[in-house]
Amino acid sequence: MHHRRVLGTVFAVASLAALSSFSFAQGQEQGRGQGQGQGQGQAQGRGPAQPEAPFVVHQLKPNVYWIEGNGGNSGVIVGEKGVIVIDAKTTQAGGKELLDNIAKITPKPVTTVILTHSDGDHVNGLAAFPTGLRIIAHENNKKEQEAAASAGGRGAPPAGHLPTEVISKNKSSLKIEGVKLDFYHWTNAHTSGDLVIGLPGDKIVFTGDLVSGGVKADPLIHKEKNGSSEGWVTTVKGIAGIKAVTYVEGHGDILTTAQIQQRVADAEARRAKIKELVAQGKTLDEVRTAMGDSPTASARFPSFTTVIYQELTAKPGA
Repeated sequence: MHHRRVLGTVFAVASLAALSSFSFAQGQEQGRGQGQGQGQGQAQGRGPAQPEAPFVVHQLKPNVYWIEGNGGNSGVIVGEKGVIVIDAKTTQAGGKELLDNIAKITPKPVTTVILTHSDGDHVNGLAAFPTGLRIIAHENNKKEQEAAASAGGRGAPPAGHLPTEVISKNKSSLKIEGVKLDFYHWTNAHTSGDLVIGLPGDKIVFTGDLVSGGVKADPLIHKEKNGSSEGWVTTVKGIAGIKAVTYVEGHGDILTTAQIQQRVADAEARRAKIKELVAQGKTLDEVRTAMGDSPTASARFPSFTTVIYQELTAKPGA
């Protein structure tokens, strides 16, 4: 466990059945974060509902922080004249708590928000943020949010806070508020619009939900957002290849390069075993039993085993 400086704790108040609604995704991702230390099943939102996690601020460098609570982890980077925020929590109340915590760190205003993906527990807290901000996301993230906003409903992203700038290259760099940031996107993985953010000067990487839930948690793939288990392996190999010192995952604690590499090795081994079982003509239920999937797993999202099986048995062109 890394030594961390806890700056403050504030309790926060407390959305995806399809691409057009984030409501189920919100519950799933919150469950993953709140279930840390309570077993892999609950870490993936499969156990009973847990109390809302408190806000806790952790300092990584003199100007770099991560803040847990109310959905996904958020990054905070204090720049020359303003603050860069990575992911904005789940609700308007959570977004406000995030801004309140940032105000305790620095009087500088938030000028830029970077989104790692489009799930509501990383996006919808933007409702509390001022308008006119620079909001950066992968181009497919923006498409997913536009589709959800067009469909409307409870889980739609907050009006007036869609991405204002998109990343389309596999790797690009920007200097924002005097800070160099690297942006990575390898292929479809957790979603079609995942974005990994690196601080090369500090050897820190924010993974979003590409890596989430600790060392033992299975990857979560949003098939309804064109996520891919094969793409997840490719992407997380790429993340490990950055060779950062600290990886801030989407939910849970911080990880090392060795722990990221272990996640990839475990996923590759699982994928290879399922491929063998598919070649033997096993059914999905037989494969799930052989792989030790919980019979009471949440129906909100297919398990990693199910996603792999569906990918390997899909008919060409389907």
